[in-house]
Amino acid sequence: MSDSTAPVNAEDDRSKPDHTETDNTAANESSMHRKYTPEEWLANVYQGDDAKQLTVRSVVTGMLIGGVMSISNLYVGLKTGWGLGVTITACIIAYAVFNILEKIVPAYRKEPFTILENYTMSSAASAAGYMASAGLVSAIPALYLVTGRQLLWWEMMAWLCAVSLLGVFMAIPLKRQLINEEGLPFPSGIATAETLKSMHSAGAEALGKARALFVSGLAGAFVAFWRDGFAPLLEWMSAQLSMASLKTFGEAAAFPSAFPLFPGATGGALLKKYTIGMEGSLIMLAAGAIMGIRVGISLLVGAFIYFGIIGYFLLENDIVKPGYRGIVSWTLWPATGMMVASGLLSFAFRWRTVLKAFGGLSRIFGKGDAGQVDPLERVEVPGSWFIIGTLISGAACVILGDMLFGIQWYMGIIAVLVTFLLSIVAARATGETDITPIGAMGKITQLLYAVITPRVIAEQFITTNLMTASITAGAASHSADLLTDLKSGYLLGGNPRKQTLSQLFGVLAGTLVCVPVYCLIVKPEDLGTEKLPAPSAKVWQGVAEMLSNGIDKLPQGALIAMLIGGAIGIILALLEEFVPKKHRHWIPSATGLGIAGVIPAFNSIAMFLGALIAWVLAKQAPKTDEKYTVAVSSGLIAGESLMAVAIMLCGEGPQLLKTLFGLGK
Repeated sequence: MSDSTAPVNAEDDRSKPDHTETDNTAANESSMHRKYTPEEWLANVYQGDDAKQLTVRSVVTGMLIGGVMSISNLYVGLKTGWGLGVTITACIIAYAVFNILEKIVPAYRKEPFTILENYTMSSAASAAGYMASAGLVSAIPALYLVTGRQLLWWEMMAWLCAVSLLGVFMAIPLKRQLINEEGLPFPSGIATAETLKSMHSAGAEALGKARALFVSGLAGAFVAFWRDGFAPLLEWMSAQLSMASLKTFGEAAAFPSAFPLFPGATGGALLKKYTIGMEGSLIMLAAGAIMGIRVGISLLVGAFIYFGIIGYFLLENDIVKPGYRGIVSWTLWPATGMMVASGLLSFAFRWRTVLKAFGGLSRIFGKGDAGQVDPLERVEVPGSWFIIGTLISGAACVILGDMLFGIQWYMGIIAVLVTFLLSIVAARATGETDITPIGAMGKITQLLYAVITPRVIAEQFITTNLMTASITAGAASHSADLLTDLKSGYLLGGNPRKQTLSQLFGVLAGTLVCVPVYCLIVKPEDLGTEKLPAPSAKVWQGVAEMLSNGIDKLPQGALIAMLIGGAIGIILALLEEFVPKKHRHWIPSATGLGIAGVIPAFNSIAMFLGALIAWVLAKQAPKTDEKYTVAVSSGLIAGESLMAVAIMLCGEGPQLLKTLFGLGK
């Protein structure tokens, strides 16, 4: 699927799991690739100014579904470094909900949920669902890991909202050039449009997917409760009923959070010292099923190398302490070197895309021939929205950067300007390949600010380095997301002005839901542990520390390992570029190999098994795989992650508000 293969929000690049659907609808893509003249689009595709699209129910539904999915993406992102496709899952859920409502509520039978309402809903849902990728799984936890600073809820809300809105407004002038004029494919946008057409013309299959998603969601929730909630519940009941046996039974019967690959002392030692085992979770199996076999094998190989071979050597020579935290403090460096080198070189290979992006600046802002009236002027987003929105959100980033992080005002302005230029590149890359190079965008900004930021105070240098990069990465993420949604709308004949408004509502929903949940469930002492490995944050942390402290401060032997990792990343990027496409599936994924070095081995093993199961199913029963793999996997992930978050929230008890408002321990 991409350099980073299936995962969204992997450290190097973001490509969408929904792209799985693109592969399944390849036969239909030729008609969906067509580029229309403005007159043709208005006459043959556009559904009209009065078409039901931006309705209260579509926006509210999108905000609710997106808010829930943002919680799931936050949890999964902190566990694995990846997020999940939101758009198609949201479309299936919304279709099923309104299909049921139409059967039992007379008012809904008279006014059924339209395809344009559904795609507008999905735009709000995707904006909310991707809120975690704006910094909550990368820059913000990395800031704590390096400096020990824990942001308050209102600081995170203000910052992430400003960054996300900046990305939305920066996408406005790009839409006409990249979608209307050049007709870039935006493959995930095509996939969403095809899925919506299929559902609203023959909904039986959509309802089957919805049932599979719902049932698998219940299964995921049950596993999470059995693992994380069963023992605490019986412990509470034991205290209430004065029955100590209940607590003992609960502890003995609870599903383990991790277990050895095989019984006996050797299996237990491998799990305890090297994290080699299986995690008691369906999330990793389901995530692996979405990622694909290439990433799954890369994760397995990486886990064996990092924790089996390198980990054994490190412990035998007393270089690190046993366990995940000890081993990953060293393996972080070769893993980071591999992912950064591969990501930046892959980005460099897209130099034609970069030249096209910057070469099209005049066309992006051009008004066309003098005196010529644009037929689409009345439906397209006005340029004034871009100017006013970018000025306000950009100014907010500069002001908040100064207030919250001590980023000097001129450096904040540079960050916004660089973000705009890199967002153009990221948007074109997404349109051409379905890959949003978030990792590369962030690393370019980190390298730039390593040059221009004074090194007077190390902590301030790191803070500036991380938070300016978070502007670029977060804004590029939301800009590419809106353009992908606008591609769906272009194909379905929707009004882009209304869809942009729905995206703004989605940003609001994601901010209001995801940030408080982050404050409540993410305990500082858990970051960087087996409980919440935060792999993306670890990579951001590693780059910032290396740029601040210099390579001479790395652990023993880590410099050589990082150089070797970087060399492997370069080789893999070269192979990706020059090996014939039909043979590329044999090339290991640099992202998979790299991420395996910053998450526990049992995570990688579980994801490999999930990928293997999905691969075998695709070979033996391709129709079943096409219909159920993504739906079942998404349901398992959503159900388990939401139940796990709910249990965390319940466990906080009366400390919830104190934690949220920073009123003390």
